[in-house]
Amino acid sequence: MEQHSPHVIIVSGLSGGGKSTALNALEDLGFYCIDNLPAGLLDPFLEHIRQHHLLYDRVALGIDARAGGDGLGQIPRWMDQLKSETVECELLFLKANRRTLIKRFSETRRRHPLDTDEQGLSAAIDRELEILKPLETTADWVLDTTETNIHQLRRQVLKCVAPDQEAMTIVLESFAFKRGVPQDVDFIFDARNLPNPHWQKHLRALTGRDPRVREWLEQDSMVEEMIGDILAFLRRWLPSYQEAQRAYLTVGIGCTGGKHRSVHVAESLAEALRSEFPKVMIHHREIEA
Repeated sequence: MEQHSPHVIIVSGLSGGGKSTALNALEDLGFYCIDNLPAGLLDPFLEHIRQHHLLYDRVALGIDARAGGDGLGQIPRWMDQLKSETVECELLFLKANRRTLIKRFSETRRRHPLDTDEQGLSAAIDRELEILKPLETTADWVLDTTETNIHQLRRQVLKCVAPDQEAMTIVLESFAFKRGVPQDVDFIFDARNLPNPHWQKHLRALTGRDPRVREWLEQDSMVEEMIGDILAFLRRWLPSYQEAQRAYLTVGIGCTGGKHRSVHVAESLAEALRSEFPKVMIHHREIEA
């Protein structure tokens, strides 16, 4: 059986630059994350993940200046070894300017890992910059987090590592109020005030996907106005949810039976949103169950 090669990402950079946030983002992507791995354990760990490749399919290793110049010097050689074995291996480096780093340490009251009573924080930052400079110059990605908050940094990490997973999936779900409200929806809109095709005998057996039902509903200005108002709301707020790293956001559209009005509204919303958001799904609970 062919052995699957793991995907390994080294996360390094300046203390206070955002390594913990980056590792958390990678963990959410399914990476097995280990922080502050001693550089001397790189070779034994590589052998370990070879033997347990299913468990360590994707690995992120946090390594900082505490490994020392000699230890950090092993990383490029180690990465070259992995690449020669067709293992996908990349280095993500995080940094920020001096003023920002000093502010972050003063706000959190954390001690810089290289700080000593004799040197102080400023000297520790200088020393760390010198130690880590070789890694920065060889990094696949260098992220400057000076003006970046936690959510923005997570988004930047996703853009680097998994650009295909960056986009939020929007689910538009139609349903019948008489059968209860879906449990996993983020927003709910009520379409029961719209004209009901159920009372038209020639439309009753059809659904909101049928052109005849859509044409009948679109004759009433209330339908167009409601769709327009919901679209305006979603266009206003969906970008902020995507910025906050939401993987899914579900919008529920309900009517009495869940087969005509809510289906038509959901289909119309999806048609409009697909030109702006790459991942839009539709689920009609009552007609797809």
